[in-house]
Amino acid sequence: MPDRTVLLVDDDAAVRDSLRALLEAEGYAVRDFDSSKKLLADPVLMRAACLITDIRMPEMDGLALQEELAGRKIGLPVIVITGHGDVPLAVRAMRAGAVDFLEKPFDDELLLASVKRALAVSVQSRSQASLVQIAEQHIGLLTARERQVLEQLVAGRPNKVIAYELDISPRTVEIHRAHLMEKMQAKSLSDLVRMALAAGIEPPPKKA
Repeated sequence: MPDRTVLLVDDDAAVRDSLRALLEAEGYAVRDFDSSKKLLADPVLMRAACLITDIRMPEMDGLALQEELAGRKIGLPVIVITGHGDVPLAVRAMRAGAVDFLEKPFDDELLLASVKRALAVSVQSRSQASLVQIAEQHIGLLTARERQVLEQLVAGRPNKVIAYELDISPRTVEIHRAHLMEKMQAKSLSDLVRMALAAGIEPPPKKA
């Protein structure tokens, strides 16, 4: 089960207390911080499910925090809380990757629905990140020729065409395919192609 830890960053203690009570009543684990810098120094950042942050705070505001997370490659879904008149800032946050923004005062049900969306994004992005990492590790085990055969498979080419493209025999292509399936731990050709695409393998141009 994914971590249900929600992080709160707001310099207003009353807002933090109110949000904590609401989220804990729904079964979420909550960690709150009165500044972005305190959050960034805490290891909980690496395992949390989502972040709720105020857009306007001293020292480092919500936008700067979002940029810092992106710079550190921490794919944490962000929900931005904005006061009246700060909607343009919130739209900028959305363009920078925030999942949602909520204008104060917001409805409790609206916030809870937003957190559920963020959790769904968190599960999806972590699953994709895990697939990419595994695929890249497996591809690192391939020989240069095996990688060439993989690129041809990504292009959807059959063994005979691959043999022609690489100037090898169809039997040699079959052997390389068997090694690819084993090294990539793929259960099927579609599994193999999906992992190759996740790792950024591109099909080569066809011979003229």
